[in-house]
Amino acid sequence: MSTAKILFEKRRARTRRSLRNLRDGRLRLSVHRTLSHIYAQLIDDSKGITVCSASSIEKDLRHQGNSGNIDGAKVVGKLIGERAKEKGITIVKFDRGGYRFHGRVKALADAARTAGLEF
Repeated sequence: MSTAKILFEKRRARTRRSLRNLRDGRLRLSVHRTLSHIYAQLIDDSKGITVCSASSIEKDLRHQGNSGNIDGAKVVGKLIGERAKEKGITIVKFDRGGYRFHGRVKALADAARTAGLEF
């Protein structure tokens, strides 16, 4: 494995470990990004299921033309926040994975906060 991939996996494991230590029953808002798209999902770690998800590859968002940039991340963050509110979820813990909290990840988090999620 390349050095960059190893360092990414270490950062991701460190983030996940700190979230696991909370053990407060909150759902985990997990973010994954690629060069072209961004994905978010609410995961219930106690049951091992995904409660709801949103991504920039969904049919409604795909044709807007901003799937891989900050504007696309804002749309996905707003969408995951709305879907969580429909299910009655307001408090979550944010799992940024191995990514730094800036750019698209930060835009998604801020949009989810304005949509009603607290973390």
